[in-house]
Amino acid sequence: MTLVQLRHFLELANTGSFSKSAVKLHLSQPALSRSVKAIEDELGHQLFDRVGRRIELTAFGKHVYGQARELVDRANNLKKSGEQLLSGQMGAVSIGLGSGPGALLMTPLLAHMATQYPHAQLTISRGSTSLLVQALRDRRLDAVVLDIRSLNPSSDLVVQSLCELPGAFMCRSGHPLCNEQQVTLASVREFPVASTPLSDEVARILVDRYGPDAHPDVLVNLRCEEIPSLVDVVRSTDTILVAVRSLAPDLHVLKMSPELNATAKFGWVSIRARSEAPLCAYLRLAAIDILNEC
Repeated sequence: MTLVQLRHFLELANTGSFSKSAVKLHLSQPALSRSVKAIEDELGHQLFDRVGRRIELTAFGKHVYGQARELVDRANNLKKSGEQLLSGQMGAVSIGLGSGPGALLMTPLLAHMATQYPHAQLTISRGSTSLLVQALRDRRLDAVVLDIRSLNPSSDLVVQSLCELPGAFMCRSGHPLCNEQQVTLASVREFPVASTPLSDEVARILVDRYGPDAHPDVLVNLRCEEIPSLVDVVRSTDTILVAVRSLAPDLHVLKMSPELNATAKFGWVSIRARSEAPLCAYLRLAAIDILNEC
């Protein structure tokens, strides 16, 4: 028997009339009779007795009615749940954020979920690129957002570009280098330099611009995955920060000679063989909007 047949049976039991039920179901009376008889044939017992012009459930039919009602209600709830999942109204998703994306996205994404999808669940994890990608492959995360320059290309990963943001050498207002019209790497190296772990490509750009002393292994004194902590240090000391400009808009950008002309490329990374959770698609669009405002 099918859910359609069970719905026909329930409607007939509620109205007690083939003619009224047929009209409500947009069926002919013979089609409705065949549908109900198919259930009776499968169950091996009569569901209705004729009482004058009306019909009423047999004792067996009353027993079947309760179970049929439960099955149809569950099917309706399943359909409703599916619609809610597809619309993002419910469901659970786990997202990993690298250091730069985490500083820019974590609070706005949490606020977006709280206002737009209050009954859904979002879990955010932070960590290095390697740890986040491993968690993604282990199915502990649904997607990760990171600087894709730090990502080793792999056939099992799908990378969707989100945005490209310029990087800079930055310091606090009042820093000794603030008023310099041209700042050389030698001048920068007179002070502590801080950054998150930088990708090989960024390291290559730095070396191309400023020479071997600009390699992060040589240049950077303070390295941390948490940008907010580094920014706090730069605000209170003479430390110079190498990072995406929008991560610390209150800091002063040094006029480097030559210019840095380097960017961070943030991307949304997922597993190729894994179907995307509907909520992920909504979060990805929200992340693009948030980053485009940076």
